[in-house]
Amino acid sequence: MKREDCVYTSCYCEENVWKLCEFVREQQTAPLEELSVVFISNDNRTVPLWKQKSGCGDQPVIWDYHVILLQASLESDTQVYDLDSELSFPCSLELYASQALRSDHSLRPMYHRKFRVIPAEIFLMNFASDRSHMRNPDGTWKMPPPPYPPIRTAESQMNLETFINMNPAVGWGQVFTLAHGYLDYELLILISYMFPP
Repeated sequence: MKREDCVYTSCYCEENVWKLCEFVREQQTAPLEELSVVFISNDNRTVPLWKQKSGCGDQPVIWDYHVILLQASLESDTQVYDLDSELSFPCSLELYASQALRSDHSLRPMYHRKFRVIPAEIFLMNFASDRSHMRNPDGTWKMPPPPYPPIRTAESQMNLETFINMNPAVGWGQVFTLAHGYLDYELLILISYMFPP
């Protein structure tokens, strides 16, 4: 997959990743079971990420949440797809970890990251967003929405909060923290195989 082949709307990372999963499923560019969607957030909704296109120099961007796609295969290195990153697309998990995530050691506790990892098939079946989180009180858009209709399921028109929430008892997938300041990347790689669609 090339960056230019992807559907992209600035500030709608969850939908960008949903569309990326949809593309993989429809075009069969990779086995869907190799893909996991990763929501990055915390209870304070303050998560720093480096090497973001909206950043400045080596300063991090502080997101309320961010969403990336992880491809874990037994045959090759784990790849990260982040359409908002300045890094290559895709890039290795090792590179993304060292350049974009970095460590929590030097960060105040309010900036410590958590990760909700969901199999791509589960995400495609269950995610819904009416984009209400991107509207101002007067109804105008904070950022222009994607040109296609909102993503909905038979059960829900809006459940984005369930995915951003880092309470392990809520929602789909599994929640991880940075053990000793670093993400247990090997454990993350295995998640794709622990939660079959």
